[in-house]
Amino acid sequence: MTNVVITTTLQSAPGSSGYLDLYPDRKMSFFKNPYILGLAAVAGIGGLLFGYDTGVISGALLYIKDDFESVRESKILQETIVSMAIAGAIFGAATGGLFNDAYGRKMSTLFADVIFIFGSIIMAAAPDPYILIMGRFLVGYAVGIASVTAPVYIAEASPSEIRGSLVSTNALMITGGQFISYIVNLAFTRVPGTWRWMLGVSAVPALVQFILMLFLPESPRWLFMKNRKNEAVDVLSNIYDLARLEDEVEFLTAEAKQDIQKNKKIRFQDVFISKEIRLAFMVGAGLMVFQQFTGINTVMYYSPTIIQMAGFKSNEMALQISIFVAAMNAIGTVLGIYLIDHAGRRILALCSLGGVFASLVLLFVSFSNQSLSAAAAAAASSTGWLAVSGLILYIAFFSPGMGPVPWTMSSEIYPKEYRGVCGGMAATVCWVSNLIVSLTFLSVAEAIGTALTFLILAIITVFAFVFVFLFVPETKGLTFDEVELIWKERAWGSTDMNKNNNNNNNNNSDSQNLLGRDNEQ
Repeated sequence: MTNVVITTTLQSAPGSSGYLDLYPDRKMSFFKNPYILGLAAVAGIGGLLFGYDTGVISGALLYIKDDFESVRESKILQETIVSMAIAGAIFGAATGGLFNDAYGRKMSTLFADVIFIFGSIIMAAAPDPYILIMGRFLVGYAVGIASVTAPVYIAEASPSEIRGSLVSTNALMITGGQFISYIVNLAFTRVPGTWRWMLGVSAVPALVQFILMLFLPESPRWLFMKNRKNEAVDVLSNIYDLARLEDEVEFLTAEAKQDIQKNKKIRFQDVFISKEIRLAFMVGAGLMVFQQFTGINTVMYYSPTIIQMAGFKSNEMALQISIFVAAMNAIGTVLGIYLIDHAGRRILALCSLGGVFASLVLLFVSFSNQSLSAAAAAAASSTGWLAVSGLILYIAFFSPGMGPVPWTMSSEIYPKEYRGVCGGMAATVCWVSNLIVSLTFLSVAEAIGTALTFLILAIITVFAFVFVFLFVPETKGLTFDEVELIWKERAWGSTDMNKNNNNNNNNNSDSQNLLGRDNEQ
């Protein structure tokens, strides 16, 4: 009986499907409120920095090798320059979750911007590869913090019915940053100090975000967690109309009272002690692992190098083709923004992985044909364009699904008290996976061949498909509380949940009474 009451309560919570069926005029659409769009866009500049850093090094590396003989002669040094930013991002993501919970999403963003600007200046002025590597680490550290902060900040300010689309704007900014980086790379190919400009100009968007963030508010849910209700209400009043605002405020106030009663300090080990949190983290971290091990950042970091491997030896030609690949990435993400709240997260990820598998098989075939060709010069054109087609198809399938879905789900599948810690841990898993792939791709391709490397990625994609099919739930249109109920049901089942809910019934009375008021009207 208690489980029925709790479910009814959640179904009538502000933003839930039951609530929006009862009050259809209070439903938000993507373009209805310019304020929330602006907030998401400014927060998403953190994603743009993420994407720019991912993309810019692929082109800059071609010219860094020209300037530094030691880099040109060492694959390990090349991989270190690329990967040191990821090492920094691992550290940034690991500490960013705790920083978010302690000091807020806004302060975390401002801090990341300052570090990014400082790192960009160091890279642009680097006299040798080792100072460049230090700058890469600082920029990566800032990107790691931003990768935790931006999705959570956007999700906590978003109405549940458009949360997926708004969080996916961060993914769009990532792909947009990659696209811009390739244009910048091409623009500076004939300018003295080529790679220094490519890396140094990244300080500009970080400075823009720092200035704009000074005028934006803190996350309303974080303010409620810190018992700063008046500030939270001011923020929510810019997002919702008066009728829904009252319901949102009262519901969040009731939740805040329950949190004060719990008065629990979250620790890293708590994630693994609690069965439902452990299940949620397994899904969030698993999606991050498979996002990286299906090869996306290998494609983005090394796309000019891959294109040269396919037979296009000109640096400028490689960069021009890479711009088209990056454009496909951005266009696909726009499609993902629409589909994620219409088709749903799970089906989008499954379709995406199916297409990625086919694309990786095409890349395997194209590079196999190239290596087996007796007349390499004659075959370079056909096999080269087949490889480029495989890259474009890969991006076309990956970008609408496995690009935004892991980040969107990581921002919404954890209870609010675990959101910072789990989000940081999942982002850390993402960056560790990214580091492993980027550190090993060129070496593995050199050892066993590019064709077999893509075949390995295709096999991993099959495992990713099975993982999503078996373990990832659909969270489209669900409130945070409804998502939390999914993990409780998976962890304990309906019967055990009834026992737990009976013990906690008094703690839920505030929100039940509040939401019962709506049902009686």
